[in-house]
Amino acid sequence: MTHSAIALTGFITWTLLLLALMELIRTQLVLRGKIPANGFTPDNANLSPFMQRLARAHANCVESLPVFGGLLLVSIVTGRASITDPLAYLFLACRVFQSLVHLTSLSATAVSVRFTAFAGQMAIGLYWAFKLLVSL
Repeated sequence: MTHSAIALTGFITWTLLLLALMELIRTQLVLRGKIPANGFTPDNANLSPFMQRLARAHANCVESLPVFGGLLLVSIVTGRASITDPLAYLFLACRVFQSLVHLTSLSATAVSVRFTAFAGQMAIGLYWAFKLLVSL
């Protein structure tokens, strides 16, 4: 398996793990009788600040997956993983780091750090897109 395929699988898995954590906590809240099963909002606005950040971190992954995952997938299916492989793990690390920072804080410093991680993903994605377009 290429580094790109591993990174894509890791990105999907990370997105799924954030969802699983959110649903585990929601299930616990329902079972404890703190929230009715139909009492959740998509953004967890009626829950703790952590749960709101978790919903947003998961949404960030879902929003980014078609774009960045698509680039990884194009590279894999066209036999051009050599373009994405060198930065695939760095991309995934930036993605996970961005989510972890999002889960911990919304302070100005944390938001700046989170943006830096996102900017790294954007730069990598733009590089990949350019290189893939030139090579096709």
